[in-house]
Amino acid sequence: MNLVELGRFSRNEAHIIVGRLEAEGIPAVTFDGGASIADGSWLLIPVRVMIDDEDLAAAQAILAAQ
Repeated sequence: MNLVELGRFSRNEAHIIVGRLEAEGIPAVTFDGGASIADGSWLLIPVRVMIDDEDLAAAQAILAAQ
């Protein structure tokens, strides 16, 4: 399993995307979601949505359909 970046999104949008992908059977995780939360800049830092490289095409199709 090799993780690849599906994209960078706002914190809330990234978590919604993870939920959508997992509902379709595609495991996904977020990276950087807690970055700089202590100093209040967490809304400015994009969150990476990471998935298995074998699921990339299917995940991109799901995002394109929205």
